[in-house]
Amino acid sequence: MSVVEPLTFVRPRQPKPPWLRVRAPGSENYLRLKGLLGERKLHTVCEEARCPNIGECWHHGTATFMILGDVCTRACSYCAVAHGKPGAVDLDEPARVAGAIADMALRHAVITSVDRDDLPDGGASIFADTIRETRARTPGCRIEVLIPDFQGSEAALTTVLDAGPDVLNHNIETVPRLYRMARSGGRYPRSIELLDRSRRHAPAIATKTGIMVGLGEEPDEVLDVLRDLRAAGVSILTIGQYLQPTPKHAPIARYYHPDEFAGLKTAALDLGFVHVESGPLVRSSYHAHEQADEWARQTAGSAGA
Repeated sequence: MSVVEPLTFVRPRQPKPPWLRVRAPGSENYLRLKGLLGERKLHTVCEEARCPNIGECWHHGTATFMILGDVCTRACSYCAVAHGKPGAVDLDEPARVAGAIADMALRHAVITSVDRDDLPDGGASIFADTIRETRARTPGCRIEVLIPDFQGSEAALTTVLDAGPDVLNHNIETVPRLYRMARSGGRYPRSIELLDRSRRHAPAIATKTGIMVGLGEEPDEVLDVLRDLRAAGVSILTIGQYLQPTPKHAPIARYYHPDEFAGLKTAALDLGFVHVESGPLVRSSYHAHEQADEWARQTAGSAGA
């Protein structure tokens, strides 16, 4: 299968505003976790995507595991993960991830992956195996999966859902107009359909998504996306600032002020989202356990009403 070549951008990066400054990681727990993951030869999206919250999350013992290798078959212009021809699937990876989750005694684990368009099921079976292995070793751990679009395969989505994660996350990323520039391998209607299928197939599993701002979208476009997501039954939403990984990636159109993120959160809650994380440094897995806790609390309250 051919690999999509990334666009090359040469516009100089803008200086970051003061609210985007974060402390360099280096706490004792951060170093412990880094060593543990290295020993087990596991990848995290925290490192591969250069997440600005890596120090905070790892200090608190939370990490997002990236399965199916560290090479993606797509080349999204916003993403720092390496792209190209992936290696063979490691069938022992689910057990290693589950072992790490058990060693860390996590109560909420996030599992994601690169896109694997080279595989017949897009890697869905490995997601399912990882969920089952984790359940067997750490029954009390809440499991969130952040999945690719599986090229629209309903069977692949069902494989993951039937393994029983607690949260099904698939990021919408940006507004439809910018998909061709930012997410050339993705399709906006396909992602909306995936989220809707998840909610209909497994209503007891929380459905979640995330969007970046600062790529050149207009306010009305963002609100239209939020309405589409609510129509698809999405309950949990994250909104964060796009940060250009390197000069070769898509440039930042502008930085949003924290007050604008607060306004987006208010608008999303008014539309009916159960939980919204909105801020300059918010990423998909930021405060993931709190998001799931709020969804579970409100769902239980609705059922008892």
